Amino acid sequence: MRNLLVCGLVLAAALASGARAETVDLQLILAADASISVDNEEFELQREGYAAAITSVPVLNAIRSGPHRAIAVCFIEWSGPTKQRVVVDWTVIRDGEMATVFANALRTAPRSFADATAIGSAIDFAMRQFDRSGVESDRRIIDISGDGDSNSGRPVEYARDDAVKVKVTINGLAIVNEHPAPGFIGHVQPVGGIGNYYRTRVTGGPGSFVYQIDGFNDFAEAIERKLVAEMASLQGENPAGAVNQAPN
Repeated sequence: MRNLLVCGLVLAAALASGARAETVDLQLILAADASISVDNEEFELQREGYAAAITSVPVLNAIRSGPHRAIAVCFIEWSGPTKQRVVVDWTVIRDGEMATVFANALRTAPRSFADATAIGSAIDFAMRQFDRSGVESDRRIIDISGDGDSNSGRPVEYARDDAVKVKVTINGLAIVNEHPAPGFIGHVQPVGGIGNYYRTRVTGGPGSFVYQIDGFNDFAEAIERKLVAEMASLQGENPAGAVNQAPN
């Protein structure tokens, strides 16, 4: 919590000073599924995966490969239509020190929710965070991970299309849940598969893509590859291992 407050105070001070906004290569919102279909063990694998990825050598090297050698990252968790929360506020990451601050704040924060799955509402909430990032960039990405289809809140396609209209890219990490709790099979195994659902219903925008993994045990490795791919996409490279390119 202390690290989160420090990040917030630094951002507030910069905004209050009226200083010109820092330019970074990317504004990235990591939007993690905290709905009831994600049990506590899976939730911990997801949280630790994000924390490990943001501090990994491949991701830090990818961040340093951009012209400004920095990105701004905000981490949110989402569940039902009114259940969205900023867990770690906007942080400019250019080196291992700030990446570690971000990761430590993430590891120590309590779980936010365990409710329905409102992906459209999550996108709308994420979009509002860009207005208070305190930085400028040519690219903005919302990176959504989840194990089920949207079953509540605003239709996800509407939220996606509104984001794409203002040149925000939405990428996805679709998690196959082979052992859902009773009553969740249709939710986590939609017709056509969760990867196809994310590709056709959730993601969109310039260079958008979806990764699919076969369970939460693969989350850490997958999110690291995905973050590197998002950095590489800034240089015009196509992400290796994507399910399919999503509609632009």
